[in-house]
Amino acid sequence: MVNVASFQHVAKRYPRGILALHDVSLELPKGEFTFLTGPSGAGKTTFLKLLFGEEHPTEGELVVLGHDMNRMRTRRLPGLRRRIGVIFQDFRLLGRRTTAENLDIALRIRRLSKEERRRRIAAILRVVELEGRADSFAEELSGGEQQRVAIARAISGDPELILADEPTGNLDPDLAQKIMGLLRKIASRGTSVIVATHNYEMVKRIEARAIHIEAGRVLVQ
Repeated sequence: MVNVASFQHVAKRYPRGILALHDVSLELPKGEFTFLTGPSGAGKTTFLKLLFGEEHPTEGELVVLGHDMNRMRTRRLPGLRRRIGVIFQDFRLLGRRTTAENLDIALRIRRLSKEERRRRIAAILRVVELEGRADSFAEELSGGEQQRVAIARAISGDPELILADEPTGNLDPDLAQKIMGLLRKIASRGTSVIVATHNYEMVKRIEARAIHIEAGRVLVQ
């Protein structure tokens, strides 16, 4: 089985001796939908930052999309990050830009032609069911619609891995369920999706692998 990431005895220690992750060993297979659970301060955010290259392991070996993160040069990080989509709890959209403009900004860094960007935006909006909102300002959208735009932005570059940090934290239960359904649909198309969440009830309702972190240790896989 092909893995998008492999942790082998990974530890992350911050200054002043704070141990955020301890002896983590696990594989993240390609095309798998995975929950990352645990209380605040357990190490979930550090886990995601290691995958994105925002932090580097203090001990052990971490390979992400074929790259040894212990030896990753700073100048090579942008290339890796173009293969990873990130979804934040607070959406991080430009409120006075339209849905299409928010997506176009993300696509411009890929040096696509204007026509190719327009075609890709239309296709992505169909995936997240926002075809009729392309010209709406982000600040005019509901919370659920804004989160779907954030997801659209994350998948705009056809990433191999999506990292979602509490993507439903600001949504009501019904909308949260729809967003999870959308992320699972994306995973079914071959993209690996990792969702960090405190919502244990939702995790129980959805049949998917769950990695539980507590005090920096992986307890359940």
